[in-house]
Amino acid sequence: MCGRFAITSPPEAVRAHFRYAEQPNFPPRYNIAPTQPIPIITARRGPLGVSRHFLLARWGFLPGFVKDPQKFPLLINARAETLAEKPSFRAALRRRRCLVPADCWYEWRANGPVSGRPNSGKPLPKTPFLLRRSGGGLMAFAGLWETFTDPSGGEIDTACIVTTMANGATVAIHDRMPAVIEPEHYDAWLNPDETFPPPLNLLRPADEDAIEFFAISPLVGRVANDGPEVQQPV
Repeated sequence: MCGRFAITSPPEAVRAHFRYAEQPNFPPRYNIAPTQPIPIITARRGPLGVSRHFLLARWGFLPGFVKDPQKFPLLINARAETLAEKPSFRAALRRRRCLVPADCWYEWRANGPVSGRPNSGKPLPKTPFLLRRSGGGLMAFAGLWETFTDPSGGEIDTACIVTTMANGATVAIHDRMPAVIEPEHYDAWLNPDETFPPPLNLLRPADEDAIEFFAISPLVGRVANDGPEVQQPV
């Protein structure tokens, strides 16, 4: 899964990379957690053709059929293998695909018992890892978004990150990873024309040499810590 990530590139660099119309000014965020607002890039067709747009959405997808969000599970991820089958995601997969900009994401690797022998001691704390594009730089996770309308007419934009199987390198940390969309495929993933089938072939593990990772400070496990110190190697 992907349960924490970061966007540390300057706003002007993010805008130049994704080429959206708006000029938002948002601070670096080193420790983004579920239910917090996240930037997403969407596409819509206008008189001059398809254009990309910046939108802030709650990280936690709410399908249009939900009546009471308090009784609905928090959907921060959607599995690529079952997207087309799940009622929660089918409409968004056809019409509301998005990109989630990120500089890295975090995963926690389980450690063995204290004594090193099964069932003989308490498990050690999990080790957090930072995973990023090899050499650093912006990435785009495949995402889905939906505008949820509550009974009183209030609206909130919500989103989730699409995950796929880990590649041969990152499986040592976790068995899932975000589906990373490469720049040459941004338009195909964002295409708002629902007469074209969703490009599910883009939802695949990254090449094994495309992602690097290293162990980092356990501070990343605390939502209140949202500074560069959470990314310090250990």
